[in-house]
Amino acid sequence: MKYLCLVYYSEAEMQKRGDDHWQSLNGECQACSQGLQEAGVMLDGSALQPVATATTVRVRDGQVSVTDGPFAETKEQLAGFYLIEARDLNDAIRVACKIPPARYGSIEVRPVRDIYDASSDAVPYADALRS
Repeated sequence: MKYLCLVYYSEAEMQKRGDDHWQSLNGECQACSQGLQEAGVMLDGSALQPVATATTVRVRDGQVSVTDGPFAETKEQLAGFYLIEARDLNDAIRVACKIPPARYGSIEVRPVRDIYDASSDAVPYADALRS
């Protein structure tokens, strides 16, 4: 099963740690990615540019609205993702624990839903909202 591991941390806190720390963390992330790829677990992944580069697009009643910046102000920002293959949620959590930025922020683990598979075991939208 595919899981998306969304990497979140505070950009402001990371900046306070300095360039040496940043370069070290990037090296750890590259090594983690390589190890996960070699193990056949990592399908894709990437780091994102800083949140200041974000643009939010909305369409309401056919009208397009474009706003500079992220959708919401938060303490932690989306910094990147790892798309992995795992047996189940527990296996995905085991992989997510190895992602280096987990030490500074959080890793949100979510199952990927195949929108083209009619037999998908995805939770119906209304049921997901009640959870």
